[in-house]
Amino acid sequence: MKNKYVDFVADEHLLKCIENLHVSYEKAKAKISKKKFYNNKIDTIKLTFDTKFNKIDEESIIETEILRQIDKSINNSIGTFHEEVLGGIEGYEIGKLSGFDIKAKNNTLFADIKNKHNTMNSSSAEALFQKLARYADDYKQAKCYWVQILAKGSFTEHWTGDINGKEYSHSRVFKISGDQFYTLVSGKQNALYNLYKALPVAINDFLETVDKKQTKSVNSALKEIKEETGISKRSILDQITFENYSYYFGFDKL
Repeated sequence: MKNKYVDFVADEHLLKCIENLHVSYEKAKAKISKKKFYNNKIDTIKLTFDTKFNKIDEESIIETEILRQIDKSINNSIGTFHEEVLGGIEGYEIGKLSGFDIKAKNNTLFADIKNKHNTMNSSSAEALFQKLARYADDYKQAKCYWVQILAKGSFTEHWTGDINGKEYSHSRVFKISGDQFYTLVSGKQNALYNLYKALPVAINDFLETVDKKQTKSVNSALKEIKEETGISKRSILDQITFENYSYYFGFDKL
């Protein structure tokens, strides 16, 4: 029977990948209590400019800041989503903490997947190159890839050059953009594009299966802060500033 979503992984597999990511989103939202929100000091001076210059009310600006914190925790989960999708292609498997993110079952390909091209510092890049080079040395038929799902171009090229002050090169170590890696492992020219086009339908189908009575994970940070403003009679920004900076000169007077 023809797949509904994409032609390189089973519908059931794609829906399971979406379900796993949904769990990550729900966990991330549930974690943002006031205490968690305050873990990194909130820049209420910047937020004051944001409210005035962008004409956004205080409650909305705090909701945006909470979403920004959720987004930071979700980025790794998006990379995992791609690993799981690609690991569902026939002939491939995910690493499961084995040191690689995805490999060919016949050991002819190993890959480390990063969602964005700029998520590594020089030390991390050096360690990644060394790891991929070890796989290439251990498996003489293997090509090894640093995959950049969101790259600054469409490419497959040898990964060579200066990394952390040292020159690196290996005949079977490459860096590759997300579109070309999806094409490489699926054998389908527009695989990543087709996944992008299929996702809204697949996500809607998944959400239809979620129990309507299921309690949604909702962050409590803004609710807790508003409860405090009801007692203190401060504005939301003043309440956040007081709770974060009351030990600064004069801020205890808020």
